[in-house]
Amino acid sequence: MLAKVKSYALIGLTGFPVDVEVDVSNGLPSFEIVGLPDASVKEAKERVRSAIRNSGKKYPNVKVTVNLAPADVKKQGSYLDLAIAIGILTASNSEAERLDDSYVLIGELSLDGTIRAISGLLPMLISAKNNGSTKFIVPYENAVEASYVLGTEVYALKNLTEAVALLQGKGEFEPVKSSNYDTALYESSLVNDLSFVKGQAFAKRALEVAVAGGHNILFEGPPGAGKSMMAKCIPSIMPKMSFEEALETTKIHSVAGVLRNDEGIIKYRPFMTPHHTASHVAIVGGGSNAMPGVISLAHNGVLYLDEMPEYPRKVLECLRQPLEDRVITVTRAKASVEYPASFMLCGSLNPCPCGNYGSKNKVCKCTVSEIRKYRARLSEPLLDRIDIQVGVEGVVYSDLVSTKEEESSLDVRKRVEFARKIQFERFKEDSIKTNAEMKEIHIKKYCKLNAECENILKSSFESLNLSARARSRIIKVARTIADLAFSEHILPEHILEAVGYRSNSSR
Repeated sequence: MLAKVKSYALIGLTGFPVDVEVDVSNGLPSFEIVGLPDASVKEAKERVRSAIRNSGKKYPNVKVTVNLAPADVKKQGSYLDLAIAIGILTASNSEAERLDDSYVLIGELSLDGTIRAISGLLPMLISAKNNGSTKFIVPYENAVEASYVLGTEVYALKNLTEAVALLQGKGEFEPVKSSNYDTALYESSLVNDLSFVKGQAFAKRALEVAVAGGHNILFEGPPGAGKSMMAKCIPSIMPKMSFEEALETTKIHSVAGVLRNDEGIIKYRPFMTPHHTASHVAIVGGGSNAMPGVISLAHNGVLYLDEMPEYPRKVLECLRQPLEDRVITVTRAKASVEYPASFMLCGSLNPCPCGNYGSKNKVCKCTVSEIRKYRARLSEPLLDRIDIQVGVEGVVYSDLVSTKEEESSLDVRKRVEFARKIQFERFKEDSIKTNAEMKEIHIKKYCKLNAECENILKSSFESLNLSARARSRIIKVARTIADLAFSEHILPEHILEAVGYRSNSSR
């Protein structure tokens, strides 16, 4: 007897339908799975056989053949266990009634019949909904994640017995209630606030400009100057994520298997700070299954590289392409997958290996060759892609003990959000969101300069020996500064401030 059950699998962040076809026929007892299954899918034989028996159901002691269509696409993961089990029960006619075939079944089975949580459920449900499916059976532990896919009827069940009962129309089961995307507790979740950073007015202003326009920023200064502290405050001054941005980010975290089941959705902008020993595969993504890396997990958020020269050069150079294109294509023998990687890069470094070069109070112990070698770890092409480069001075004691109240992150974020609204209106006809994403066509359209601005830019271009890319990035930063000043046009003072962020670093 033949049975067909609908399920879904993943390629990158995109789900695709899989028809699980099960044929039960007379012959020597066997269990074969065809249709390009990987090792984890092939192992479903033992999981499904034990789950059926331990759920009190009869497993057919005959020839069982499972085909996963389309047969020319590789199937990876354990998402298909539940569909295979239901297909076998239907085809073997071991149930009193035929099971409802209108559901999409997704879930891994344990040996006792429990439906275990899986990674990547959200992108599969979204893809299935876009393809016209609206009724789903998913693992109970993935209920919160599934509740954010609106316009669907999702049942989060605990075991195979419940799934059979639902499909037979027996028992009372309630679909998962849709969750509202709420960021009301946003303020209480932030532990780092700019009000705790004493002094550093210039660096904090540069940070505000960077966040307002989505620009990359680099802090250079001695140890203990507050570089890391300011970097950790970036999420507190970034605009709250929209529901669409939250879904984009959650899909990546779900596929990577780092989404907590009790969260369901990523409500706060990611802040990723990988250790300097991380490999380039961990950073950009890859592995045998082409999984997303740290730069994709930082999508719509921040990638912070503390003490950038300590990272392997190969890792740093891998950032050049995603910094320009805001996507990363991970190509492996099994798959070629494109992941979004639109993040704000924040980096920090010391002026030399010991950190005391240029200090007024401490003596630098590094040789000239050591300093040159240390600085050379950051290539010019990479630095050229960092819009704002700020020199940070050590904090004086009077600033540390001052009772003067520093501006809070909430106050700064209000200005940032206003600047972002201006950019949203400006680019609503384009496929970009921030000034940092502008291409040359957008610069010509939205960043017209008068003669005085052009003269300042020309003089800076020649005196600082800037590249064509650096010129474009200065204009982008100037556009953001103008937005913060509520100015429709870029003025000379905006160009001068933007140039200052390019020349102030001691590099």
